[in-house]
Amino acid sequence: MSGASAWRVSLRVLALVPPRVPGRHRSPHNKRGLILRVQWRPMSKCIILVGLMGAGKTTIGRALAQRAGLQFFDSDHEIERREGCSISALFARDGEARFRDIEAEVIDTIARRDGIVLATGGGAVLREASRRVMHARGTVVYLRASPDELAHRTRNDRSRPLLQGGDARMKLRELFRQRDPLYRDVAHFIIDTGRPSAGMLAQLVLTQLELAGVLDPAAAPAAVRPTR
Repeated sequence: MSGASAWRVSLRVLALVPPRVPGRHRSPHNKRGLILRVQWRPMSKCIILVGLMGAGKTTIGRALAQRAGLQFFDSDHEIERREGCSISALFARDGEARFRDIEAEVIDTIARRDGIVLATGGGAVLREASRRVMHARGTVVYLRASPDELAHRTRNDRSRPLLQGGDARMKLRELFRQRDPLYRDVAHFIIDTGRPSAGMLAQLVLTQLELAGVLDPAAAPAAVRPTR
């Protein structure tokens, strides 16, 4: 499921540079702007956002759905609605293994839809079956951020069970080491988020999906439909 080519987007001018040769891709490390990796294939209008906690999946996903006139889902919110308790409480009550079972079921159900944006939990890629479902049924965008940036964003967040107790920055570095290869494996697009605003990143993702033919800019409604 590895990518085939890359586009470079400059933060200053948002200029698009096409890939040089199909089948090759540029380095994902670009200090001058964002790197977008594109895997070329007919892509679904089920847009799935993956990445570590604090990457902005829910915020960017909601903004993306509003701009594109798509319905928005958040897998963690759907799990909480289904189970009648918070993610933290579910972890404490049933443990992580059971939580991952429920998460896989929810993602499998939502990813059958078309015309949606789905923000997933940070560990959604841990199950191979879930990775297969997301990659096959959706167009997967990996919102990539460094562990230090993620630590800064989540420093006051007490709702994330895996970051409670101990050194959150070290935990994020270990999670990044473990999960970054999985996010890369499942993704059709990879965007290094850095520090742009959520609105800018949502517009960037939308533009690239339109350029890749995933979304039709002419199909976007004049008035944005309310999100779920």
